[in-house]
Amino acid sequence: MHEYRLGECADYLAVHSNYWLSGSAGVKFAADINRAHVVTFHTLAQIKMQSRSGEAEIPERRRAETEIIGAADCIIAYSAHERDAMVRLYGADARRIELIPCGVDLSRFRPLGRARANRKLGLKGNKILLYVGRIEALKGVDLLIHTAAQLESDETVQVLVVGSDADGGQEIARLQRMADDLNVGANVEFVGRVPQEQLAWYYSAADVCVVPSFYESFGLAALESMACGTPVVASRVGGLPTIVQHGRTGYLKSWRCPESFANSVEMIMDNRSLRDSMGRAARHRAEGLSWDRVAQRLLELYARLAVDRVGRTVAA
Repeated sequence: MHEYRLGECADYLAVHSNYWLSGSAGVKFAADINRAHVVTFHTLAQIKMQSRSGEAEIPERRRAETEIIGAADCIIAYSAHERDAMVRLYGADARRIELIPCGVDLSRFRPLGRARANRKLGLKGNKILLYVGRIEALKGVDLLIHTAAQLESDETVQVLVVGSDADGGQEIARLQRMADDLNVGANVEFVGRVPQEQLAWYYSAADVCVVPSFYESFGLAALESMACGTPVVASRVGGLPTIVQHGRTGYLKSWRCPESFANSVEMIMDNRSLRDSMGRAARHRAEGLSWDRVAQRLLELYARLAVDRVGRTVAA
């Protein structure tokens, strides 16, 4: 980093690192050049461990996160829930935590029309239940499968699972067996990884996007879905209540049971006017969380920290 800085004759308002590995490097680099250090973790080991039983993060990660939180000039949290967890679990100073959410690219993620999207993807026009994200235990895809088995719609509901797992297909194979055992295997399609530029077609084709996670520090898939005008049914965990407005842009479920999720999914799927009104409200909500707005808030933060750190005024 020092060689790049010297080679480019670069100066910085602040150093902003992401995740714990780069955070450790950011602490040292910021100190070396006398700049404020800003860190965004996206997810934290202690919070993940509380959200899923039987799985532990490596001790090195937990120690590093504690050290980074103690040394950082500013920590960005996506939600009040994440901020409070940092204070409770890591002893973070709440005065050094700034609440700045993630954003969404509104030009990329926009409503493309359900019929048009169905044609683009070669879908049959059935009702579509969508999941987008990594396929791992923390994401609760098994709840999505059980939810599909609880649906009582008169029409066939196609479940599209977009994303990949990290264990060579073992988790996908397990979920497919589960779907087969629940007699919905023929209606569940594991699409695999989809390029970012194509995701809007899937969101636009769906009637409902389901986010059944055990924990989400933010929940970007929910925001992308809303930007495409598709309502969301999500777990009431982490930062998701910051994004999804219950009863307006979708539904938040406090209880992680398939019957409850299925009930909310059917309410949207079986009522086209409700689906459309929620879709419009979802897009409007997403417009308030554009990357342009988030970037402006970050620039203002960097400028403020620069003034505090080195005493120079920079126009934000």
